[in-house]
Amino acid sequence: MAVEFKYEIVERIAVLSESSKGWTKELNLIKWNDREPKYDIREWSPDGSKMGKGVTLSFEEADELRKALESRRE
Repeated sequence: MAVEFKYEIVERIAVLSESSKGWTKELNLIKWNDREPKYDIREWSPDGSKMGKGVTLSFEEADELRKALESRRE
């Protein structure tokens, strides 16, 4: 039995890349199951009806990632 879940894309922030088949890797702000929004990086089908596996980050985790990436630029 498949577990149902719902999501709402609150904000589309950026398309990071696009595959030759039209799937896009995106950074979005998403509410999963009516919870607080989180940053989400995953691939989406061209029509947005299917999603691939992804990574979801809280605001605090996203801030730590930002700091880590910025420190690598120095």
